[in-house]
Order: sequence, then C-alpha cells, then structure tokens
Amino acid sequence: MRRVGRVIKHIVMWTFADQAEGADKATNLELVRDRLLALDGLVPGLLTLEPVIPVDPFEHSYDLVLYSEFESPAALREYATHPEHVAVGALIKAVATARVCVDYEA
Repeated sequence: MRRVGRVIKHIVMWTFADQAEGADKATNLELVRDRLLALDGLVPGLLTLEPVIPVDPFEHSYDLVLYSEFESPAALREYATHPEHVAVGALIKAVATARVCVDYEA
C-alpha cells in the first residue's frame, strides 16, 4: 500500500561489541532490539518502527538495523528527544562500537 504524501525515512545501523555491560553480543542485540520495539507508538507521527537483527550476517554486515518512518521532520525530532528513546540511546552507546545513520524524505 502506497502512502499519500512524503515521509521521513530514518535508517540506523550499528555494530556491537563482543562483550559489553556484562553480556555477550547476542544478548545485547536482543535487549536493544526489544527496547527499540517498545518505542513503537511512542510519539504521534511515528508510522513504522522495525529493528532487525540480520539473519546469518556476512563479515561486512551490521549487527542491528533500525528502519523507521515518520510523517514529518518534527515527528522525528520529537522521537529523538523523547526520554524513552534517549534511555535506549544510552544503552546502545554502551554496547555498540559503530553507528551510521541516514534520514531522507521519500
């Protein structure tokens, strides 16, 4: 189904440390994925939120990918500064070793 109007797409990818915060990579990946999933519906204008752990990743793959869509730049800003999102971000900073992000309108 195609949406009417343009949306802001927000894609983030991370690599995780093998060990961090007293847990192994697999445990931290599941924890972060679940904490990200809990953000669904957090702010008005958040249309899609899909955190995924790639299946059988290649050596050059990222460990966790977040695909999300927002109805406006303002909705993305509200999500980015929401206390629940900020808390998940602090956890990610503690367990991730690299992050890349892109936001675009489509």
